[in-house]
Amino acid sequence: RMNWTLEVVIVPVSDVERAKAFYADQVGFHVDHDTRPNEQIRVVQLTPPGSGSSIVIGEGLLTATPWGEMAPGSLKGLQLVVADIRAARAELAERGVEVSEVQVVGAGEASPDLPLEALDNVGFLFFSDPDGNGWAVQQISARG
Repeated sequence: RMNWTLEVVIVPVSDVERAKAFYADQVGFHVDHDTRPNEQIRVVQLTPPGSGSSIVIGEGLLTATPWGEMAPGSLKGLQLVVADIRAARAELAERGVEVSEVQVVGAGEASPDLPLEALDNVGFLFFSDPDGNGWAVQQISARG
């Protein structure tokens, strides 16, 4: 069987510099490259620490595709996975990201007394980039 790997997701933004600063400086993604192959196209690729998948922001990225443009802020439900949701929340908040409290799926805000391992698979937090693209962060400390 052929492997099919998801490696890049295009995130539609209105201001490339603002989005690049948000993802790199506040969320902590690594800037892989920032290139301009021609006057109409700019590609900024950023990768979350430890991830095999990256996001791309830029200018003119979808005009050469059959899909057309996506409105800035229209992408929702992107999901990151971390081993410690409370540490992830603290890191994001420390960097100035407006981030939700830790939530337990179907039960609302997680009690601070809840043991960390009880948050596995069900612990989430949420944030948006400056354009409103929506992200979830889920705790999974071990994979079966």
